[in-house]
Amino acid sequence: MTTSIQGKRIAFLAADGVEEVEFTEPRKAVESAGATAELLSTSTSAVQAFNHLDKSSKYDVTAAVADANVADYDALVLPGGVANPDFLRTNEDAVRFVREFMASGKPVAAICHAPWTLIEAGVVSGRTMTSWPSLHTDLTNAGATWVDQEVVVDDRLVTSRKPDDLPAFCRELLAQIEKG
Repeated sequence: MTTSIQGKRIAFLAADGVEEVEFTEPRKAVESAGATAELLSTSTSAVQAFNHLDKSSKYDVTAAVADANVADYDALVLPGGVANPDFLRTNEDAVRFVREFMASGKPVAAICHAPWTLIEAGVVSGRTMTSWPSLHTDLTNAGATWVDQEVVVDDRLVTSRKPDDLPAFCRELLAQIEKG
């Protein structure tokens, strides 16, 4: 199946500590399908990615999330990494952007530790989701039903557990974007 999302703009929201492959693989998937990927962060400084606990590449930021408008994007991707969502969930602009994106009804995809930002935005109650296993209790306490599956789609929200789940995560992300 060839997915085409030509002309769509996809926001990737990340901060220092983002798990590199959880950013680069979904970005590659959306760009290969014809969309534009834009990296948003808490500032316009380059984002330091990690390969687990080791520093890896830096990635240029398109815009600060404080200056971003949900209406300008067709989907939102929240890559994981432990530090990345921990930084994002303490940033009012990032939390506001995620909350507004979820309210828009557009697709949102979060992998690994990224659901921490969704929890902070107060948007997981009543949802069925997955994540890195250590977030099980956090998601349950926030009102979500946690399941141990490679990918879960609940309405327009796509979640996955870990880098091994990226093929399924990317497939479902593209399917949700294609639905419009």
